[in-house]
Amino acid sequence: MGLAQRAVVRRSTASGIMAGPDRRVDAALIERFSARGTMLRMHYDTITPIDSAWQERALCAQTGADFFFPEPGSSVREAKRICGMCEMRTACLEYALSHDERFGVWGGLSEKERLRLRRAENG
Repeated sequence: MGLAQRAVVRRSTASGIMAGPDRRVDAALIERFSARGTMLRMHYDTITPIDSAWQERALCAQTGADFFFPEPGSSVREAKRICGMCEMRTACLEYALSHDERFGVWGGLSEKERLRLRRAENG
């Protein structure tokens, strides 16, 4: 199998940090379920966020995701405390709003708080 027959897909966690080893997708399997004559091409910039430098400097990158994606009914107080100390809070919230993140604490706001903010902005 040649280089043209493999594609490497990088998977991001909800916080945008790369998780685990690269995942390899077998191109032969993709071609099997694709229309004949389709050429397999995957551009790296379409699967990886380009403006994610802020994520590396965010405090949440040094803590566990459990704080930011708690079980239903659990407190988000600790996540909000960490967000309150983070210099990247504004960039994080802007990212969450522009990418319609529906789960977890982003930029110090919970899912419900971001939904209320979106509704208020839309009138």
